[in-house]
Amino acid sequence: MPSPSRDTQRIEHLDALRGFALFGILIVNIGVFASPWFGLGAADPAFDAPSDRLVHGLIAALFEMKFYLLFSFLFGYSFQLQLDSARRADAAFAPRMVRRLLGLWSIGLAHALLLFHGDILSTYAVLGLLLLAMRDSPEQLAWRRAIRLIGVTAAAWGGPALWLWIDGDTRPADAATLAHAAQAVQSGFTGDPGEVIDARLRELGSTAIVLACLQAPCALAMFLFGLIAGRRQVLARLDRYQPLLRRVRRYGLGIGLPAALIFAAVTVLAPGGPLELLALALSVLTAPWLSLAYAAWAMAAFDSARGRRAVAALAPAGRMALSNYLLQSLMCALIFTGYGFGLMGRVSPLGCVAIAVALFGAQLSLSRWWLRRHAYGPIEWLLRALTIGHWPRLRKGLPDSR
Repeated sequence: MPSPSRDTQRIEHLDALRGFALFGILIVNIGVFASPWFGLGAADPAFDAPSDRLVHGLIAALFEMKFYLLFSFLFGYSFQLQLDSARRADAAFAPRMVRRLLGLWSIGLAHALLLFHGDILSTYAVLGLLLLAMRDSPEQLAWRRAIRLIGVTAAAWGGPALWLWIDGDTRPADAATLAHAAQAVQSGFTGDPGEVIDARLRELGSTAIVLACLQAPCALAMFLFGLIAGRRQVLARLDRYQPLLRRVRRYGLGIGLPAALIFAAVTVLAPGGPLELLALALSVLTAPWLSLAYAAWAMAAFDSARGRRAVAALAPAGRMALSNYLLQSLMCALIFTGYGFGLMGRVSPLGCVAIAVALFGAQLSLSRWWLRRHAYGPIEWLLRALTIGHWPRLRKGLPDSR
């Protein structure tokens, strides 16, 4: 058995990995806030220089469809750790988890309506109920379910796209129509706060389709992979699982990275047609393996001298990941929408990356400062209160309020 100090170190490594995932999610999400052309299947004419395309390509290859999957894997892993803890304490797990998921759904709904129509929290809450129902599934069954979810999702996007490609229907959308749609999005999101909320409500319909038909099944698959890894305590017993982690890094990078580059090239050079949907289907099949390779690489790197410094920087942000996720949306809404500066459509892709790096750097410092004085992040504290039915202590050293 690992020593208590080693247990603590592994928990910090898990928090650091969650912080790493949080940064990747920000790099992707800031593009949704910044560009009215996001999701329209065409490049923004204002930012279509080679340097802009390069940044878009790097984000598509290395970040899109990768980091929310990594975060989903960690959700499943942490779910299993909580289940194991409840069983050791002979405590009822399901009622408490249901209350927690209902609280998460409520927070996610408010987030979607007020800050970010691409919210994933409410989806996680619904999927968490499915995971709760499958918590005692044998490993082989959980593994098969995860593989099927990924395969069916890839087929659902790739099949129709392949038919269109074979049929020769590769016509791009009308440029004038796309420009009008982008202008409508920008006008809505840079108007007064009421107009911003109206614009967000209009976007929720199309976003819900993507969530239900793409992100949700892939996230549930990663929940199941995380559940299996949590049962085996893979991230707490790295010495035992070194051969497995080496294979994950080798095959994850060997398969996932070339596919990610294909996805990025098509997204940048041929957006908006069946070829892009085929590339998306390829990404659905391969992105989970690249995400797992990221996790295996990061956990190995965390044991080096530089890695330990990275852990010290990232772990506090990961411990309050929910608060930081919502804070990212709040800050992006203030920067890019009519809530604040209204800069949507006016910041280059490289400028967005710079803003994301600066924002995340500030979050690292803020998280470290906050957790020196408080037992939980502010939203984690609220979620815990919704879960246990009374106010837990927030300041360190103070008793719970009952």
